[in-house]
This record gives sequence, C-alpha cells and structure tokens, in this order.
Amino acid sequence: MPKAVVIGSGIAGLACALRLGKMGFDVNVFEANAYPGGKIHNLTLGGYRFDTGPSLFTMPHLVDELFELYGEDPKDHFDYIQKDKICNYFWEDGTRFSAYADRSVFIESALKIFDVTAKELEKYLEKSKMKYDLTAPVFLEKSLHKSQTYLSLETIKSFFLAHNLDITKSLHETNTKSFKDRKLVQFFDRYATYNGSSPYKTPGIMSMIPHLEMHYGTYLPKGGMKAITDSLYRFAVSQGINFHFEESVEKILHDQKNVNGIRTYHGEYPADLVISNADVFTSYKNMLQDLTPPNKLLHRERSSSALIFYWGIKKSFPELDLHNVIFGGNYEHEFRQIFEHKTIGEDPTVYINVTSKEEYQDAPKDCENWFVMVNAPGNFDQDWDTLITQTRKNIQHKINTVLNTDIARHIEVESILDPKTIESGTKSHRGALYGASSNSKFAAFLRHPNFASKVRGLYFCGGSVHPGGGIPLCLLSAKIVSELVETAYYEYNTCQKI
Repeated sequence: MPKAVVIGSGIAGLACALRLGKMGFDVNVFEANAYPGGKIHNLTLGGYRFDTGPSLFTMPHLVDELFELYGEDPKDHFDYIQKDKICNYFWEDGTRFSAYADRSVFIESALKIFDVTAKELEKYLEKSKMKYDLTAPVFLEKSLHKSQTYLSLETIKSFFLAHNLDITKSLHETNTKSFKDRKLVQFFDRYATYNGSSPYKTPGIMSMIPHLEMHYGTYLPKGGMKAITDSLYRFAVSQGINFHFEESVEKILHDQKNVNGIRTYHGEYPADLVISNADVFTSYKNMLQDLTPPNKLLHRERSSSALIFYWGIKKSFPELDLHNVIFGGNYEHEFRQIFEHKTIGEDPTVYINVTSKEEYQDAPKDCENWFVMVNAPGNFDQDWDTLITQTRKNIQHKINTVLNTDIARHIEVESILDPKTIESGTKSHRGALYGASSNSKFAAFLRHPNFASKVRGLYFCGGSVHPGGGIPLCLLSAKIVSELVETAYYEYNTCQKI
C-alpha cells in the first residue's frame, strides 16, 4: 500500500487525507497542535463559547461529498442549518439593510433602502452569475499550472469572453460603474474582504462572490464552525487514517527528483508522497530549506489579517443576527491604512458574529457571544498593544452610536486575537488569513501551484496556494491535489514514486 503524509490538519489537510485514504493510500497526518482543525477552533470563557477562526460557512456540499466518497450519509456525521438572511448591515447615519439569500427578496429589500432600480440590480447579479459560471470550472476547480487545463472547452470559452470579466478594472470601479448609490457600492465593495484584499485593487471579477453567496447560501454548522473539522477528523479516524498530534515536521525529505518522506523529532517517516497543508511560505522556510524557493511567488503582498475581540455580552440585541456589519465612513481610507500604512484606521468597518442567535447554548440566558472583528494589516512588528487599545475604543464608539448602547458596560468576558498571535499560533506568514492578497488582476495565476515542479510527489493545499483562502477554496485545493495525485498514480503506477 503506498504511503502518504499530510502535514497539518487544517480543513484542507483533513480533506486531502480523506481523499487519499479513499484512493488506497496509507495516510499519516502530522499536526503541531494538540488538536485538529488549524484556524478553525473554538474558545470557552465563563459560559460563553466562541468560534475563534472562520465564521462564514457556504458551499456545504464540499464537506458533504467527503462523507459521500465513502458511501456515507453526511447527516449521520455533520449537520447545519441554512440562513434565510445572509447579513445585517448598519451605517452610522442610521441606515440599515438586511441582505437575504433569496434573490427576489434581496432586490425587493434593496429597492427600499438604496437609490437603485430593479433592472440595475438584476443586471449586476446576472453578470455576477456569468462571471462565476465562466471562471469556476477553470480558476477554482482545476490546477492553473497544468497544460491540460488550458485545452478544455471551459477554458477556451472563458478566454473568449474574458472582456466580460472586468479583470482590468478594480472591484470598486466595477461597482461604481454599476451603481450611483455610494452605500450600495460600499456594500458590494465589501466582498473583496472575502479573500483579504482591497476593493480598490482587487479585480472586478471578484464581483462574482455575491452570486456564490446567494446561490449556495450561508449556513451555521450545528455545534459551531469547529463541528466541521471535528466531524471530518472523527470520520478520518474511523477510516483508518492516522494522526500524530504535537509532532511538528522538521524537514520534508527528498532527493533530486522525488519526495522520500518527512522527519520529526521522533525520527523519519518514509512516504511516496507528501502534502503540505502548512502555509507555503513556512513550508519552504522551515521544511524545504535545501530547495530553491520560488521567491517571486512567496514574497508577493500578503492578504489582510484580523484583530478579533471575543466578548461575552450580558445583554441581548434583537437587531443583530448571526452575521452583522457596521460600515466605516471612509472605505478607501480604511484599506489604504491597512495595505499601505500597515495600521488600522480610526474608523474601521466592524463585523460582529453572534452564533448564540441560533446555538442558544453558546451563551448564558439573555446573553450573547460576540465575535467582533476588524480587518487588519499583517504583522510587521507594529506596536500591537497600543493599536489594540485604540481600536477597541473606536469599535466600542461605533457600536454605541449604531446600537444606542454603552457596550463596555455589558462586556462580561474578553479574549483577543491579533495578527501577531495569528502568525505565531498558525504559522501563517505575517498572520495573513488568505496567504497572498488578490490585489492584482493576475492574482489567480500568481498563487503557488498545488504541486512542486522540481520534486515529484510533493504537493501543497490550503489557503496559501491555489485557488485561495476561505473554507470552500481550501476544500477545492484538496480536491485539486487528489486529482493531480490520481493522474500521477496511474501514470507512474504503484511501483514508482509519485
């Protein structure tokens, strides 16, 4: 039986392990932490439970199909509820808007709030769908670094219609061309943050994200986001996949052509293939020091990070839902501060996630668990203590204004996660949440590929490589790796190195 090693048990690592296990590999997963899940983790403080990592769950079929690969009913292992309402949005002038997943309801609601026509919204959302349909089969579901990808009918069609994808315009330029209402432009600009980028730099093709969110919907896993990776871990163990916790990989072993295995402090583990779910920058820096790194790819601008406050709130706010956003007043200045000045502006957009709206056990009775996040620059050795103190004040002032409260009086417990601790805790270079940023029209082509071109049998998955960060793209990266392995497996047969 051929042997596979997966480095890291983030969601992409878990998905890779399951896919390789189904293909007949003897799979061993090595994890530096004492638990699986990577960035998807949780925290309990004084009766409050918080998801500490990603809080948005969409495209759940990508999780379901990992169970279905083994002929299992996903509901026997993992369940979730779909939200009719995607998110509540607030502006400091009193404007409020609830975005619904149902397209007709979304348009009807938007017409009441924004200066826009139904025709303008329909046109924008249709184009959003068109962009997704054209690009997903090529840019999200296949390796962009294999020639056969460019010989498919989908790719040829995409290139012929590339002028419709707004690649040469920024997302903000695309949105201002579509709408005159500044608040509506800001609403659609926000989708750049889904890959840690600036709407003033990331290409207009990113306007496909609203379709993805509306078409596939948004969900809350029963038991919180950690239930996703916990269920995959339990299922992987039941399928004979071996996990080695608190065992960091020191080196990926290889000769001039082939991967040979890994080395940890316990010794060497031979393997026919190795998949790194670690940040690709960290993979080269720590585990592949004897391999010439692709510096041009590795030193691209990093995505944004985050500053997160976990607050146990001794009060209930009926105007909030699972997902909530309070917009800053000057969006362009906000992103310039993050990406150019490496700081957090005085008027940041605030995201509040409250899982206790659905999972009542996540907070004591008549209380709420607030995951309060602002976009932040990566860790460049800023004075984080001062920045955190000032940003807390700015956030609380904004919340007080919009919700007409004194939120500090209601905070019972608090924990903080900042770019510095994200970097140290997850080994993500500079604490970037999505690896490289997409602040370039060629961003999709400039991500590190899912394989090493010089070492046969070495692969990469997760948010720092193609196709990008976020739960759905991490799961797609695992799927791409499994397809690459399957192709190599049949090409070289089981008796040769893959």
